[in-house]
Amino acid sequence: MSFTYYLLQLVAYGVALLPFRVLYLLSDVMYGLLYYVLSYRKKVVMNNLRASFPEKSEQELKKICKDFYHHLCDMFLETFKTLTISKASMVKRCAFTPETIALFNQLADEKKSVILVMGHKGNWEWAGNSFSILLQQQLYVIYHPLSNKGMDALMYKMRTRFGTRLYAMQDTFREMVKNRKEINATAFIADQSPQPATAHWTTFLNQDTPVFKGTEKIAQKMNYPIVYVAVNKIKRGYYTVEASMLIENPTSEAEGVITDIHTQKLEQDIIAQPSTWLWSHRRWKHKRQPQPQQEAVPAI
Repeated sequence: MSFTYYLLQLVAYGVALLPFRVLYLLSDVMYGLLYYVLSYRKKVVMNNLRASFPEKSEQELKKICKDFYHHLCDMFLETFKTLTISKASMVKRCAFTPETIALFNQLADEKKSVILVMGHKGNWEWAGNSFSILLQQQLYVIYHPLSNKGMDALMYKMRTRFGTRLYAMQDTFREMVKNRKEINATAFIADQSPQPATAHWTTFLNQDTPVFKGTEKIAQKMNYPIVYVAVNKIKRGYYTVEASMLIENPTSEAEGVITDIHTQKLEQDIIAQPSTWLWSHRRWKHKRQPQPQQEAVPAI
């Protein structure tokens, strides 16, 4: 391993060993730096908020913006705690509701593998950790390998510590077919920005939005039920995970229906708790290309 990797490990474990009280003091310092000094993507965040909530005042939007930066800093440092946090503390701080555990236990008893669909909301990294501790299904998470090999190795270590396994995005379907005899759950984070030519277009947060069709297409090919997962922040350092059956038989749905349904569910969650979604992402950087008009054929 390179010197960079060992340096990253040293820093990461240094953060991970901090008591939560000290961790959040560090987060407050990070917030001041990102928001007031560096103005990290503040223009992107405010533009996204204005377009998503045109009914809100500028004062309300600035409050959401500040709350978002506080949450972003918290979540960034909380992710490092995965390296040292105990199982008991993990499931206490990112708890699954009894109904959610019952749903997954029922699916396991029925020997059904499932597809999970969720967004970049709450602390999705912690949700994966708690899933692997609490539930019977083998969890697979789809991820983009990072170009920085040291950081990629560190993130891999954090995400797999409690038994979660990872699929590189380009290998997802092939790996799912390979593991089809196993009772598992594959998590799709479906609110990223795809190329417009291959996307499904829908209205999301008052904007014309491209959405990945992969969740829908793979669910139909594998004929796996789709479960929607919501991660809600209860208070600083504590989250709850709620899951609900979204589509039991995806092969029976028309094209685009599944994508619309899970996008609408995420929209409802964001509206209910807006500061915990990833507003710094350039979600709407792509615009729909107008379709060329066909010339009318004159009647003969």
